[in-house]
Amino acid sequence: MGKRDNRVAYMNPIAMARWRGPAQSAGPTIQDYLNRPRPTWEEVKKQLENKKKGSKALAEFEEKMNENWKKELEKSREKVLSGNESSSKKRERKKRKKKKSCRSSSSSSSSDSSNSSSDSEEEDKKQGKRRKKKKNRSHKSSESSTCESESESKESGKKKRKLKDETEKEKYISVSRKRKKIYPEDKPLSSESSSESDYEEEVQAKKKRRYEEREKAAEKAKKKKKKKHRKHSKKKKKKSS
Repeated sequence: MGKRDNRVAYMNPIAMARWRGPAQSAGPTIQDYLNRPRPTWEEVKKQLENKKKGSKALAEFEEKMNENWKKELEKSREKVLSGNESSSKKRERKKRKKKKSCRSSSSSSSSDSSNSSSDSEEEDKKQGKRRKKKKNRSHKSSESSTCESESESKESGKKKRKLKDETEKEKYISVSRKRKKIYPEDKPLSSESSSESDYEEEVQAKKKRRYEEREKAAEKAKKKKKKKHRKHSKKKKKKSS
């Protein structure tokens, strides 16, 4: 079995289109659109007049509807007003009855109200006195609590200072004892009173040193300020000159 020959001859598309000729259009052409039937000026005027007449008829219909609607509104208003008048009359009658009953009851309740008002005033006075007493008590308790807290804080500060002094003394005594044990030839063993006096002397010496250091620092700061002031004054003189 041999293979089929599927080869096709080449055809030039441009030549084929020329051979077929012009294509036939399915819809209307431009010439048909230009040659369409058109109305004359008189026919156009007639169409506009017909439109105006139609609008006039619609306006007349709307006016009639509005007149009918106004009549219905007036009828409904009359009904509502008549109902309101009847309800207002009923309300006035009820108010008159209530006033008569209140007058009869007020004469009987006036005596009771006078007694109750006097009782209520007395109760208010008692309550005011109680409130004042409570306020005074609360104020006094708050002041006492503040005083107690301040006294406790002062006592705690004093206790802390005493503990610090005692610990420092014990440290100094222990250190002096160790030195004496290590160097027994220099200083013989002394009593606790001598160690305490030595400790006090050292504390005073430290205070003196701190005071002297502060004075020196203050003097240095003053000298620096004077130098800066002199430099600034010299610069001003040069600029002015």
